[in-house]
Amino acid sequence: MLSYQHIYHAGNLADVQKHALLAWMLDYLTRKDKPLSYIETHSGRGLYDLSADEAIKTGEAAQGIAKVAKWFAPGHPYMRALAEVRKAHGPNAYPGSPVIAKALLRDTDTLHLAELHPQEHAALRTAMRIKSANTYQQDGWDMVQSICPPTPRRGLLLVDPSYEIKTDYDLIPKVFQQLDRKWNVGILALWYPLLKDGPHGPMIRALQAEFPDALKHEVRFPPARDGHRMIGSGMFIVNPPYGLSEEAARLTKNFAQLSA
Repeated sequence: MLSYQHIYHAGNLADVQKHALLAWMLDYLTRKDKPLSYIETHSGRGLYDLSADEAIKTGEAAQGIAKVAKWFAPGHPYMRALAEVRKAHGPNAYPGSPVIAKALLRDTDTLHLAELHPQEHAALRTAMRIKSANTYQQDGWDMVQSICPPTPRRGLLLVDPSYEIKTDYDLIPKVFQQLDRKWNVGILALWYPLLKDGPHGPMIRALQAEFPDALKHEVRFPPARDGHRMIGSGMFIVNPPYGLSEEAARLTKNFAQLSA
């Protein structure tokens, strides 16, 4: 499907969880003086304007990053990326995961970013004008299968679909099994929504059966508005870096304050 556009949800509480953990992992990986690969299957446009009508309409950013940025010290990699983007693009700019990666990675690292939506892909190319970034107007599942194992082999994959295509829930465990066989040193990170009817349950149980040592991190938060089905979000991370569980636990404590 090509209808999903993340501008309506950019900077919401689900983004805060996902981007805080992603930034921490990228920062951890860059501590070692070895190049790495960063891959995304569903990249979006990469850079968002939180003053846009679409973002204001849902109010999700106002309840997200605008409200909880205080959770993070200025030196946290998430805040460093946010500050760099706002210095370049203004106080209402918000980086999607590709631009967070752009802010935190080095010239020696390689990025592979897929986005099928034509307008979103065009905006992504504009946002990612660096030599090390490769963008693909292509189905993300096809792209990641074609390039794995990547060069360099060190690296991280982020899978962050919209889940508008309900078969994604069944497909993801199979794709992760295939990718782990091809690229067993890669960090495989999955974001998923927690919805009131719990469609993620069978997917996560299948992933846990296959990857018992993976990190599952789920946070809950109040619905953004009346009738909103999302009541939290999750990250499932295969081959989690050392120390990530402590960062996740710190986030859990912060999110718990929202429902207290």
